[in-house]
Amino acid sequence: MLAADHIDRLGAILGPQGLLTLPADMVPYESAARYEGGRAAFVARPASTEAVSQLVAYCVRNAIALVPQSGNTGLVGGSTPDDSGTQGVVSLDRLRSTFTFDTYNRSLRVDAGFRLSEINARLEPHGLFFPIDLGADPMAGGMAAANTGGARFLRFGDVRRNTLGLKLVLADENGTVIDCGKELRKDNTGPDWKQLFIGTGGVFGVVTECVFNLERLPRQAATAYLVPRSGEAALCLLNELEERAGTYLSAFEGMSGLAIRHALTHVPSLRNPFPAGEIPGYVILVELSRSWARRGNEQALDAVLEEMLAEIWDLPDAPLLDALIGAPAEMWALRHALSEGAKSAGYVVGLDLSFRRGEVMRFRERASGWLKAAFPQVGICDFGHLGDGGVHFNLVVPHNPDGSVDAKLVARLRSLLTEIAVEEHGGSFSAEHGLGRRNQHFYDRYTPEKLKQMATQLKQATSPGPIGGVRF
Repeated sequence: MLAADHIDRLGAILGPQGLLTLPADMVPYESAARYEGGRAAFVARPASTEAVSQLVAYCVRNAIALVPQSGNTGLVGGSTPDDSGTQGVVSLDRLRSTFTFDTYNRSLRVDAGFRLSEINARLEPHGLFFPIDLGADPMAGGMAAANTGGARFLRFGDVRRNTLGLKLVLADENGTVIDCGKELRKDNTGPDWKQLFIGTGGVFGVVTECVFNLERLPRQAATAYLVPRSGEAALCLLNELEERAGTYLSAFEGMSGLAIRHALTHVPSLRNPFPAGEIPGYVILVELSRSWARRGNEQALDAVLEEMLAEIWDLPDAPLLDALIGAPAEMWALRHALSEGAKSAGYVVGLDLSFRRGEVMRFRERASGWLKAAFPQVGICDFGHLGDGGVHFNLVVPHNPDGSVDAKLVARLRSLLTEIAVEEHGGSFSAEHGLGRRNQHFYDRYTPEKLKQMATQLKQATSPGPIGGVRF
């Protein structure tokens, strides 16, 4: 428990709305989006970069550990405190003063506390959006700290690619403010310092303001569910669509049949779109989009997509078994319901993996075969971004009769499947979720020693104080 004089001093720094110490008030900040959580010494809610600086400086000088938290939508235990009750949470939810966009530059300067949904709702009337598409609703600062990806990475890239600048506070005795916030796409005057902090989960510093690249809001879209003949055929479909659609291709998402089934069961408003209700073993959601309204005699995107699929259908190796063209909103609603559908069916062991694109389906086949033989009671509800080599290989473990889960089984599944992904298929154990406590073991095991040494040195150079949910 933190000494009373520390609490008093932090209260003076943050003001009456800026510090939470009562257990009931801290629960939302201690609880994670999925399972992981802990116990906080306090929750600090600064409302400005200056307040973050004063808070961090005081805590570093007094060896008080901090965990930065933005929208708290992460799934790897990187934004919540551990069970010790000694860590303070630095929530960015009151950092909401700055929201200025430049239509000519297609850029947005925004404080860390704005959520993705609000950002895009404000930009929509101006025909712009921040091109990160997620099932969750994170805040700006957390998206930068975690380097969020999403379902349209194939077309627009991740947060790293769409960040022009950052403002952040270092965890040193001065709470040093670093401003890398130029609204420039080209600035070759030295190291691109903002990239040092993107994707490091706040361990190198607390992001308080972001400058994001914006894109033109799509004005036309066409979507279809594709049923590939095999895993190899799924990759063939990707290549064929890239060749035919070019930059129109904005998403290529794989979904397992069991994940779809759980989503349809969990969300009754969803319609089963498959003939006779028979859900295929694997389905691909493909999207084409344009940023302009349809012109005159321009062929509609639905017709463009139908024509491309007809060409692919006649290929000698016949990679396509079936195709259903449908309304984008309806098709994406099913895709975005997959996570909650799996969660409703049991305990979800989520692995966020990435591979060379050609290895995704090979890993899936290898892992599925092993699981069916060794753990037939475990359901495979994987889905992911085939177009960029990412897969959320989610497993559903049935709860015990008392509602508990076999923790040893969960740990074994996570460890062995990560071993298969990294050692046999050359993959990454964290495609877009970051590190956090859940992935600390895999970081320690698979990161080369020299790179770990360099990360430690960078941590000491930027933020030597105790901050973040992972050890570098």
